[in-house]
Amino acid sequence: MRNILFDLFYTLVAAFLYVVTFPALIFLSFKKKYRDSIPARFFGRNNSPFDEHDIWFHVCSLGEAKAIAPIVEKLKDKKIAISVITHTGYEAASKYVAQVRYLPYEIWLWFWIKRPKTVVVLEAEFWYLLFRLVRVRGGRVIALNARISDRSFPKYYRMRWFYRILLSQCDRIFCQSTEDMARFIALGAKNVEVVGNIKLSQKIEATKHYMKPTGTVVVAASTHEGEEEGILRGFITYHMYNPSSKLLVVPRHPERFAKVGELIQKIAPQMSVERWSQSQTLESDIILVDAMGELNNLYAISDIAILGGAYAPIGGHNPLEPATFGCKIITGEQMFLQRELFKYVSHVQFTTLENIETALKNAERMPPSQINGSVDLQKVLNYLTEK
Repeated sequence: MRNILFDLFYTLVAAFLYVVTFPALIFLSFKKKYRDSIPARFFGRNNSPFDEHDIWFHVCSLGEAKAIAPIVEKLKDKKIAISVITHTGYEAASKYVAQVRYLPYEIWLWFWIKRPKTVVVLEAEFWYLLFRLVRVRGGRVIALNARISDRSFPKYYRMRWFYRILLSQCDRIFCQSTEDMARFIALGAKNVEVVGNIKLSQKIEATKHYMKPTGTVVVAASTHEGEEEGILRGFITYHMYNPSSKLLVVPRHPERFAKVGELIQKIAPQMSVERWSQSQTLESDIILVDAMGELNNLYAISDIAILGGAYAPIGGHNPLEPATFGCKIITGEQMFLQRELFKYVSHVQFTTLENIETALKNAERMPPSQINGSVDLQKVLNYLTEK
């Protein structure tokens, strides 16, 4: 009875938030970034429930959608379903032989979840009604690659009464690290064990092969608002020291391509600049890569990678990809979401935007980054395929 009352209370709160934010959702749905995800998640457009399936993976975005590839490949005899939050996650998930949907906002899950069997939730996608309804309707809930960052744990702990209820719906929690396991246990979770970060089992490769230009090639990868200016200024000074060097700027979000292009023209008017979409010759000093899906191809021809998302409080981005291609990695200190992965990567410089020039010079004397570690997925696969 207590669980039912809490379910009702939670649903009413979620419904209230839906009504309050409804005008903002309408407004955001007209933006290019959200024109598919918001109508699907909040208004049910082109987002029917899954047909019959064996295993349902829920991921957030691009990184998590790519991370499940080694597992999905070994489950070819199973009917797979994948739900996502973002448009980039949807595009990545659509490459699998699977049903793909956007995960509806929680109040709609009452009507959307039909006959779940095994639901695998990646990383920190902790949605109470998703967990609860899957369990109530006869399915298993498994948290995979589960993590709680240093930054997030105090907030979780203040709400531990809630997370104790939520995590009690998990049949098994496979954590990234012993630190994560201790945090989940502190929140009241049961059946927790460490398997490592499943991203270590990803097959990372280039999909296209470009000719490497002469000189030192630096790629500023997955940059966010507030990061490009510091990187550009550091590179401009470094370029005076190393005139043959080139900078490839790859913004994380495509809707920022035009804005970053204007910033480059403003900050570096004295340098030659080109857009990737207009010319892929890589002859200019600075190239704005205004295209998606090219990062691994660019890592393959780069000497140094400046990983974005860690100079702003984003949490950093996956260092395994540039390390696979031997790039010397420079990143910021706010990489709290990727801390576990960085443990497996050697020869990384953590620096501020003000010290980009120094880091670039230091990189010339450093060996290439490399990955030291692996993860065994067999325990996870055995559990997923249990009857």
